[in-house]
Amino acid sequence: MAEESSDSSQGGFLGKHYEEVKGHWRRNLAFLDYYKKTLGRAEPLPKWTDADVEEFIASDLVYGPQLKALRESRKYAIVGALLGAAHLGGVSWKYSKSPHGFVLATGFGALCGGVLGSEVAEHWKQLYKIDKQGANLRFLYWWEDKTVARGYLLESKVGCPTILKLVMLAEK
Repeated sequence: MAEESSDSSQGGFLGKHYEEVKGHWRRNLAFLDYYKKTLGRAEPLPKWTDADVEEFIASDLVYGPQLKALRESRKYAIVGALLGAAHLGGVSWKYSKSPHGFVLATGFGALCGGVLGSEVAEHWKQLYKIDKQGANLRFLYWWEDKTVARGYLLESKVGCPTILKLVMLAEK
């Protein structure tokens, strides 16, 4: 009887509350589990170029066009940020001539303009219909497989891609 009371009081209200909060944040941040394969690496992935991204866009019929639309949408955000910074910075300089106010207004204008540009791109390119995280993640997986495969070819001198795929599958 004494053991049961000590077990139930050991957690207590704060212990239960802590476990509930921990579970809540584990559910809210579950999307980060998708990136464990690419972010939690001992050796980081090598940098990719625009040519590599274009190769992925050409090779993947589902996620390629989505990634292309995402890359094009960055231009809207950049233009929005430039316009917002120029407008709000110019207005603040015209009326206050305060250097610190100008810097703060320019930064805030860039932030607001970038968000507005992203929203314009979201609707103009209809990005709300696609899985943005899935497209980016698919590219990262493709890039990892491509660079790991290149490393296997250099290390093991295997000339046959079929044998290379079997080696990669056996290690997973």
